[in-house]
Amino acid sequence: MTDRILAADVPVGDHIVWKIGGLSFNVDTILGTLIACAILIVFGLWVRAKASSGVPKGPQLLFETVTSNVERQVEATLGIRTAPFVVPVSIVLFFFILTVNWLSIIPTGHHPEYLPPPASDVNLTYPLAFLVIIWMHVTGVRKKGFRGYYRHLAQPYAWLFPFNLIEEIARPFTLALRLFGNVFSGVIMVSLIALFPAYILWAPNSIWKLFELFIGLIQAFIFALLTIIYFGSVAPDEEAAH
Repeated sequence: MTDRILAADVPVGDHIVWKIGGLSFNVDTILGTLIACAILIVFGLWVRAKASSGVPKGPQLLFETVTSNVERQVEATLGIRTAPFVVPVSIVLFFFILTVNWLSIIPTGHHPEYLPPPASDVNLTYPLAFLVIIWMHVTGVRKKGFRGYYRHLAQPYAWLFPFNLIEEIARPFTLALRLFGNVFSGVIMVSLIALFPAYILWAPNSIWKLFELFIGLIQAFIFALLTIIYFGSVAPDEEAAH
């Protein structure tokens, strides 16, 4: 027998679970989500309190930079007038996912972690993805009517309908699993780095934490961008616009 710890033996994906009324609750995911929401509320109130008509700086500069970029992307993809709510939805999703991802830099010294990145739990990423996709379908039907919106499933050729339908059904799953997979891989890396001897653990752990900040930013950007792109299907057809 050997005392070596294999990578396959490293516990990942564990959660602090409470069972209430026969239901299981991942308390760490819930706690992280609530903390992220509280941070966003405080950030929003801070921006509002510091807002001025002069040259923006600090939190106002960050918020206005994100807002202007989202507005340009929405205008280029579907037109702000088509679905003006896409701008605030995308902004909130960006800041929320960024915040829940960056919670991973807070060490708690507990296993499982008290504050793992909530996006490493599919119980968060699936609701986010289904919220976006269902909202997209509802908006599309309201803007174009049922037949007008879903006729894209038979384009450019009618025989492509089953393939387009499968792609449509898979959208929320791919959107959720893309975010989950990238964040969860970071959790695995942290678990593997923890196997380093204590006297050198600080170096790879510090480097990886910095890399996680970058990954968290990229994943928040991608999710918000895909939200805008998906809502692009509700944009008026060029022929109808003319």
